[in-house]
Amino acid sequence: MTIKAILFDIDGTLVDSNDQHVLAWEEAFRSIGRSFDRQVIHDQIGKGTDMLVPTLLPELDAAAQTQLGEVHGTVFKQRYLDEVRPFPGAHDLLAAVHAAGQQVVLASSASQAELEHYVALLGAEAMVGATTSSDDVERTKPAPDIFATALKKTGLAPDQALVVGDTPYDIEAAGKCGVAAVAVRSGKFDDATLRRAGAIAVYDDAAALLADYAQSPLAG
Repeated sequence: MTIKAILFDIDGTLVDSNDQHVLAWEEAFRSIGRSFDRQVIHDQIGKGTDMLVPTLLPELDAAAQTQLGEVHGTVFKQRYLDEVRPFPGAHDLLAAVHAAGQQVVLASSASQAELEHYVALLGAEAMVGATTSSDDVERTKPAPDIFATALKKTGLAPDQALVVGDTPYDIEAAGKCGVAAVAVRSGKFDDATLRRAGAIAVYDDAAALLADYAQSPLAG
């Protein structure tokens, strides 16, 4: 079936922010006297607070999890958000999808405020047809809620959409919605991890996906 909508993750996919999120989480954990190797934290990037914190600190209750997530959000916004830049080709990839008549949907585990910041950073205001953030759902990736909500906004069937993401959690969440997913390596997850999660294709980054757009799964 023809692909009528592309559901894009943002962090690590369209903007180069995963390392900054690792640093912000490192500071958040330090605030409660805990520490983890940065690779351990990185391997959880792509999840929201509700999924990331219980994985690393399962003993924390819901209130403590929420508080830690708030610390991360504050640190990220105050110290790292302004450092984040779009990946080369990210704006042009969105423009190509839009020009092809496909819906551009941004579906992120980020907060609504961060999502709006990234839309402006990408210069994508005129191209984005719908968005979904962690503020819109009860559970973040790898739960299906974010992509399921985004798909509902498009009014399309799962086989009429495609997800583009950089983490195994994007791929898993898409699969739970019956949506195929293309992965990019720009989030620094290895091919084996992305393929194991169910990625149907793997590209280096947004620019590589744009260069191969006509032959890629995005073009159907």
